[in-house]
Amino acid sequence: MEKLTLDTLLAVFEEMFGAWLFWLMVAVAAVITVAYLYVLIRDHGMGMRRFLLAQLSMPVGAVLAVAFVLWITKSNLADIGGPIDWIVMLGVAVLGAGGFSILVYVLQSLIRGRQADS
Repeated sequence: MEKLTLDTLLAVFEEMFGAWLFWLMVAVAAVITVAYLYVLIRDHGMGMRRFLLAQLSMPVGAVLAVAFVLWITKSNLADIGGPIDWIVMLGVAVLGAGGFSILVYVLQSLIRGRQADS
């Protein structure tokens, strides 16, 4: 791999996850993003209580994301070798934590409806 391009990244992710699963994950992420934008526009901002609960869920999202990647790649933590492996796993954990917190915030807002956080 001489150059890191978008085509190369797409090919790697499709090979790693399988084309159907990868594009399903992209579609789910797009739906959650649109729902998040809808909630922010509907509520004219963020509810701090919901935001706090979403932040408290972040460790769960980080663990689930790392476990999912390890399951997909048929690996375990003992297979992580060099520094780049640890950096990638840290990145997966950070993205999983952020994505899960957004999902939790959206679900809270859609289930509870628009209400004043006190």
